[in-house]
Amino acid sequence: MSAARPTVLLVEDEPAQREVLAYNLGAAGLDVIQAADGEEALLLVAEGAPDLILLDWMLPHVSGIEVCRQLKARSATRGVPIIMLSARSEEVDMLRGLDTGADDYMTKPYSLAELMARVQAQLRRTRPAAVGSRLEFQDIVLDGETHRVTRAGHEVKLGPTEFRLLATLMEKPGRVLSREQLLDRVWGRDIHVDSRTVDVHVGRLRKALLLHGEGNPLRTVRGAGYALG
Repeated sequence: MSAARPTVLLVEDEPAQREVLAYNLGAAGLDVIQAADGEEALLLVAEGAPDLILLDWMLPHVSGIEVCRQLKARSATRGVPIIMLSARSEEVDMLRGLDTGADDYMTKPYSLAELMARVQAQLRRTRPAAVGSRLEFQDIVLDGETHRVTRAGHEVKLGPTEFRLLATLMEKPGRVLSREQLLDRVWGRDIHVDSRTVDVHVGRLRKALLLHGEGNPLRTVRGAGYALG
């Protein structure tokens, strides 16, 4: 569905909330398709992957967490960014949502302006400006044009956030970047994301890289941040 106008799948069972979000997404120049429950969302994605999914946690029939888990388990939809919306504000819930594969998490009630900023940030980053860039570090190769990563010749499956995180670290191998610097470069300074989100995505990136190749290329520097090599 990627075209001149990005397509957003909005999955929300509350009609009034869905209407407000659909209006604002449309006003921002996005094509919006809507689903009122998890089953409908999975059917719509099967017809054609959108550019981004806004996904409510509490849904009838199939929960948002289960929808996210299924989509991130499929190679055809793994790279579609998912922003999870939830009334659950506990940190354990946010971490559960991110661990399931969500690329971002917002707690209700949220600022509509911030939500729109996060939507635009995710869309900008799934269409990287540095098209054609190729980065290499040891046995890791990142191709910005094809949006592929390989390690020791094997393809590494990464979500869009992990891809951006790896690209940021590969630009200056050995340099320690703080959580705040990574938040600014990967998520953008115009939105607020909890620093624990960085830890979740670094853990996910490390796990993916360890599936192939020798050793752990990601270094955690206690009290400072993260570095590659």
